Amino acid sequence: MAARFKMSRKGVGELLRSPGVQAEMLRRAELIKSVAETISPVGGPGDPHPGAYKDSFKTSSRKRGGRRKDRATATVTNTSYYARWVEYGTERVHAHHVLLRAAQIGGRNQ
Repeated sequence: MAARFKMSRKGVGELLRSPGVQAEMLRRAELIKSVAETISPVGGPGDPHPGAYKDSFKTSSRKRGGRRKDRATATVTNTSYYARWVEYGTERVHAHHVLLRAAQIGGRNQ
């Protein structure tokens, strides 16, 4: 006799909000944060804030995140005021895409 499976939407929802999934999401966010800190530009001797961007990465997790607030999520952010310019660049400075590259590299290093 073949095994049968009947999905329970409530059960899947409970799984997506479970402490284990939340911990795994935070673990992955911490991995991405460490990669981002490793590949962050630090600046040269004339930089007024050398290393400030690198030291400004933070992680956070939520039990109810995502678009529908129905799953555990974790986020990596940079709190420096110029993080947007480092990530996307300006007309004078090329984009470094630190978080994009960190997410790509961190996703492979699971």
